[in-house]
Amino acid sequence: MLDIRFHGHSSVQVTCEGHSIMIDPFISGSPVAATKLEDISVQYILLTHGHQDHILDAVELAKKNDATIVATHELATYLSWQGVKTISMNLGGSVKLPFGKVKMTQAFHSSGVVLDDEKQIVYMGMPGGFVIELGGKTLYHAGDTGLFGDMKLIGERHNIDLAFLPIGDVFTMGPEDALVAAEWVQADFVVPIHYDTFPPIKQDGEAFVAELAEKDIRGKALKPGETLRLP
Repeated sequence: MLDIRFHGHSSVQVTCEGHSIMIDPFISGSPVAATKLEDISVQYILLTHGHQDHILDAVELAKKNDATIVATHELATYLSWQGVKTISMNLGGSVKLPFGKVKMTQAFHSSGVVLDDEKQIVYMGMPGGFVIELGGKTLYHAGDTGLFGDMKLIGERHNIDLAFLPIGDVFTMGPEDALVAAEWVQADFVVPIHYDTFPPIKQDGEAFVAELAEKDIRGKALKPGETLRLP
C-alpha cells in the first residue's frame, strides 16, 4: 500500500511500509503549500535538479529528519558541504535503497543555483527524473522537462503504475505535450505537477485530467495536501 501526498508544485511524498521519501521539497517558499515543513517526516529526499523551487527545503528537511539526499553528483556534492548526508548518482544509473530501487532518467531542462548577491549561477549537473520501485509499484517522476522521444523507451522498459508529469508550460512542457507524454510512458495513472504555483504556469489541472480520460488514461489533479492511495 502506497500513500502519495502532493505538497504542491513538484513536491511529492511517498510513504510505504514505514518508509517515507520526498521528491523535490518546496514547502516554505511555496504560495500553495498546505503543510508546514516541520510536520513532514522522511528518510530519503530525491532531487531532480538544482533549481530553488525544487531544492529550497532539502537541507533543512534532511537535517531535521537525519535524512539522506539523493541527487546528481554536482548537486549532491554542493549540498553535502552544507552538512547533510548525500548519495550521488547520474542519468541512467540506479541505486538500491532500504525501501526499493531508484533509477535516474533523463530530462530536458536546466539546473543551477542562482546566487543573486554574487551575480553568479552555479552549475548543478544535468536535470533528471526518477523511476522509483517500492511496495510492488513503479512510479515515474519526470522532473522539470520538455517532451522528448525517449519517454517512449521509459514506458517500454518500465511497467509504470503512476506518473507525475509537469503541465505548467513556459518552463516545462504544457498540457498538450504532457498528454503525448502520458501516452508514451503508458502509466496506469497520471498526476499533473508543476502548475498553478505562480502566475506564469497557471493551468487547469481538471481539464488536463478530462483530456486524459478521452484517451482512456486515468488521472487526478491533486490539491496541495491531498493524498492518493495505491493498493
